[in-house]
Order: sequence, then C-alpha cells, then structure tokens
Amino acid sequence: MSPKPMARPGGRSARVQASVHAAVHALEAEQGRAALSVPAIAARAGVTPSTIYRRWGDLQELLSDVAVERLRPEEPPLDLGDVRADLTAWARQFLEEMASPTGRAYIRDALLGDPDGGNAGQCSTYAAAQIEVILGRARERGEAVPDREAVLDSLVAPMMYRILFRPGRLTDAYADHLVHAALGRPERLV
Repeated sequence: MSPKPMARPGGRSARVQASVHAAVHALEAEQGRAALSVPAIAARAGVTPSTIYRRWGDLQELLSDVAVERLRPEEPPLDLGDVRADLTAWARQFLEEMASPTGRAYIRDALLGDPDGGNAGQCSTYAAAQIEVILGRARERGEAVPDREAVLDSLVAPMMYRILFRPGRLTDAYADHLVHAALGRPERLV
C-alpha cells in the first residue's frame, strides 16, 4: 500500500502538496489530460519524481488527491431562512457541480486512485458537513429536521448514483423532488 498524503499537511509538506497540485492544474489546462505524467508534473512543481511516487504512489493516486481537494466546498451553504429553502439551494448547486463534465471527472479521479476508500470517505465527509450546517441552523430556528444520515441517504446517495450510472433527468426538479423526500414530504416527480 502506498503512502497517503495528510489532509492538511504543514510546513514543507504543505508547500510540496500545493506546488504539485498547482502543477497538475496548470499542465491539464495548458496541454490537456493526456499530458499528465509524473515526470512532467514533478518538473513543473520543482520536485523530483521520487517525491511524487513516495507521497502519492502513482499518477492515479495523485489525481485522486487533487480531485478530493477540488471537491472540498469553498463556502458554507446559503442561509435562506428555512430548512427547505437551504437544502433546496444546496442540492441544486451540488447536483449542478457534480453532474458537470468537470465534476464527473473529479468524481472519477477521486474514486479511481483510492484503493482504500479514504478519498471517497473524505468526499462524503464534505457533503455531510454541509448538510449538518443546514440542519443545525434549522434546529436553532426551532424547525423539526431529519438526522444528517437520513438526509445523506435520501438526497446525496440518489444524486450520486444518478450522476455515476444514470445521468438522465439531472435537473432542478429532480433535486427538489429529493429534498421533499428527505424532509419526509415526498412529492411525485413528473
């Protein structure tokens, strides 16, 4: 089993990770995905290929690490004043981002270079944390809400299944339908 990078390393390790991630993004933007190789990334990042192999194991594990970092939410979910509005806005944005060609590529990369499931687990943790923020705010307002795991199972899991295996009907209406179901008030999807 190859070594895995720390989620938030410090010092030199953080600089190496940032440099290598930036090199991946730059090379992919300039030359396309086919140009990505450990030697090319190492040269762009100013490290030796052995540094990449020691830290990530192989190119696919590096791409998986980069994808997980890109899938990390940059902002807390919107606060629109009630759980239905907050969860609907979040679900629509999540579905749009994950179902996009870029989102699908990041999902593929996160899963392909993840033999032990750690990166997939980290992606799940990101979604769970966002949902917990929404549910926590709703609880503070006195709203009755399901638990986080129930929302993950009835909202995020079906979206990810459709994104990966049945990409039709990935619309706002679909996200809205799942939100209604997650909140215990299923509506019929037309």
